[in-house]
Amino acid sequence: MQIQVQINEEGALRNQRYAFTDRFTLVTELLQNARRAGATNIEIHYDATTHVLVVQDDGRGLDDFQKLLSFHESGWDEDTRAEERPFGVGFSKCLYAATRCIVTSNHQRVDIDTAAALAKIAIDVEPIVDAVSGTRIELHGVDLPELGHRIETLCLGFPVAVQFNGTPLTRRLAAANLAMMTSPMGPVHLAGTRDGQYSHDTLVFLQGFCVMKPNYYSFDKVNVVHLDSRQFMARLPDRDKLIDEDVQGKRINAELKACWRRTLEIAKTQLSPESFVETYYATMRAWGQTDLLNDLDVLPSELFENIVDYPIQDDSGSRDYVRQVAVAPSRAAIESGAAPLVFLDWVGNENAAHWMLAQAKGYLVFDWIGLHAEHWAQRHVRFLEEVPIQVEAVSEQLRVQFEGRWVGLTVILCEAVLIRAGKEAVEITDKGVGHAGVVYIPAGEMTGEAVRQASSFTDENDQFLGSDLDADRDALADLIRRLRSVDPVQTLDSLLQELRLGTYPLLHGKTFHVAVGAGSPPGHSVTLIDEAVVAEMGDRHAG
Repeated sequence: MQIQVQINEEGALRNQRYAFTDRFTLVTELLQNARRAGATNIEIHYDATTHVLVVQDDGRGLDDFQKLLSFHESGWDEDTRAEERPFGVGFSKCLYAATRCIVTSNHQRVDIDTAAALAKIAIDVEPIVDAVSGTRIELHGVDLPELGHRIETLCLGFPVAVQFNGTPLTRRLAAANLAMMTSPMGPVHLAGTRDGQYSHDTLVFLQGFCVMKPNYYSFDKVNVVHLDSRQFMARLPDRDKLIDEDVQGKRINAELKACWRRTLEIAKTQLSPESFVETYYATMRAWGQTDLLNDLDVLPSELFENIVDYPIQDDSGSRDYVRQVAVAPSRAAIESGAAPLVFLDWVGNENAAHWMLAQAKGYLVFDWIGLHAEHWAQRHVRFLEEVPIQVEAVSEQLRVQFEGRWVGLTVILCEAVLIRAGKEAVEITDKGVGHAGVVYIPAGEMTGEAVRQASSFTDENDQFLGSDLDADRDALADLIRRLRSVDPVQTLDSLLQELRLGTYPLLHGKTFHVAVGAGSPPGHSVTLIDEAVVAEMGDRHAG
């Protein structure tokens, strides 16, 4: 017994109507056929009331009408088949989308009842006296809602002039309407070649229709690729996706990168180093071309930041404590050490003291990742966090445990904070320094802001705890004020105010003796004084 592949023609014809996923494929297939026939102008008319669609082109026309009803058999000439590899299913869409198809070309005309055609009933081709130049296809019973709104998008990159209901379409992304450059995969338009406003958003067209696009893009800032149809194929039946899209997508991106390389190399020869860097640095970084900076003395200012405010932990992405420099330091300043460069990760529990040292020393925070590994500036970057750091309290006054709403840490009051990293040392006298679970508070610090070096106040759900931050900052500031107070009565009174003792009826009218620094932990004792003793003390005071 032997078996072989067989085709159920009736089932194939019946199920073919479900092959196309988009009703507008009907229009693109007719446009595609007109283009392949050498048309230079295509007119589309659609009457939404009568549901009649007419497509007229000025191409070579149709000689063999049997090609219209020969499924999966391309009727195009050998050159077209080699160039575009048509599938032979385009006109079949008309049979499923319309109730009647009238095709006129040259001296012939056929009026097709689509139901009869799909039943494989023979249909007469009639001669006509007055020849029709090109091909005219008239479809009845076609439901294409919103075609007027969709047609411009469908024809965005189409290479042939198209009119819809008498109005020419702009086809703004057609190759003839853009500044294009050649590439091995086909013509390419790069966004930002003049001003450096690059984009990674890319619209890819094959045979005039879009086969790849981002979810969101701006027409004014998008790359456009018109693929060589000899190298790329789209999937049946709608031809709106590339075959092996993941593989081809990588190839397209690689070719775009190569196009940017050629563009940047030319710009480098035409512009001054300063203008070249200012205009194209972001593009070089985005497209992996930063090695073009290796032989230049000029650096982009985007790589350098001054520490302009108190460094704090912040998981929101905002770093208000640094500011990009207005002008990048010169090569001479960097190589001489006049502009010392350091790399620092975002402020955290382990590196806050490094940031304080860098701020005190006036170091520039440098984004070394933004340069090629072999760039000359890389030799002058100091990775400060790799240097062991020591933090010491100068003239320590006292240390206490602080328990806030969100953070708990040790607070050390001192005259100054000494920070050492290798051979370098600085003394901080006006700002708190957080390090290894300890906050050092020098004589000039009163704000409580140091809690922000101990925590970012962000929970496990990435929610910023603003109220906890405010409470802990205020609590630390209040603690610092009390610990530094020289009036014991004022200090005790401020502590008692927080307890709101008046809300406890049991305590009303009572007098206590409080001794601080005596008794068992926590280091105080409280004794209730008898009312008679209080009265006696009052009499003595009066006498």
